[in-house]
Amino acid sequence: MFSEAELLAVFRALSNPARRQMLVWLKEPMSFPGQKPDDVSIGVCVSDIQARTGLGQSTTSQYLAMLRQAGLVVATRRGKWTYYRRDEANIARLLDTLRDVF
Repeated sequence: MFSEAELLAVFRALSNPARRQMLVWLKEPMSFPGQKPDDVSIGVCVSDIQARTGLGQSTTSQYLAMLRQAGLVVATRRGKWTYYRRDEANIARLLDTLRDVF
């Protein structure tokens, strides 16, 4: 069950349409150009997410960091690149909490 502080972080992260959209896009990592089936387990490169958003690299990274801090995505570092994927287990836990609370 999510604590009140964790729920607040999630709601803050999801209050921005661009961050919500990133989370939706990450549901289908193969929809990103150049994504290889072997890459799905580590996620999508932040530069590919940034290209899709049309936002600056710094803003994209900040938005993804907020999603990570809320427990909605997981970051994996490979060399100089960072990859993001949804944290499906934590998202399921969030949905269970919301069902219990509401």
